Amino acid sequence: MDLVVGRVAKSHGVRGEVVVDVRTDDPDARFASGTRLRARLPRGGGEQNFTVTAARHHAGRLLLSLDEVSDRTVADTLRGALFLIDSSDVDSGDDPDEFYEHELEGAPVTTVDGAAVGVLTSVLHMPGGDVLAVRTPDDREVLVPFVREIVPTVSAAGIVIDPPDGLIDAEA
Repeated sequence: MDLVVGRVAKSHGVRGEVVVDVRTDDPDARFASGTRLRARLPRGGGEQNFTVTAARHHAGRLLLSLDEVSDRTVADTLRGALFLIDSSDVDSGDDPDEFYEHELEGAPVTTVDGAAVGVLTSVLHMPGGDVLAVRTPDDREVLVPFVREIVPTVSAAGIVIDPPDGLIDAEA
């Protein structure tokens, strides 16, 4: 399974730098100079490998120079490209309070009362915050805001939610 560690937001300047939205907890290691990056290109462009020649922080984002990108025109074609790693290359360790999203997929979701809600299918990163997508036994998708007040317990073994009235009811 592939994990996204960054997404090219746009080009920057005329020398071919790209602005990257970082999606990893260790950007200094993942985007260090000399690192080879595997990218899924936008618009069905397949995959391509890139070599980081320089990385710097600018205005809350990461700017990358890539050996294979020499000017703004080439950098513009990478807008939307996803930098990927294989999930087998990461491990959340032994701390039960630390996890990667892919480790939660398939976990059972129950209420604080013990009632089964369904199975976690994914964690969605929305503009207003993260949301858990839960598939119910009757094949509905329930979106649960991923905030401590509603999701007090999270582990790969199971997720416990305390939903407000109407969040998981079948009637809409």
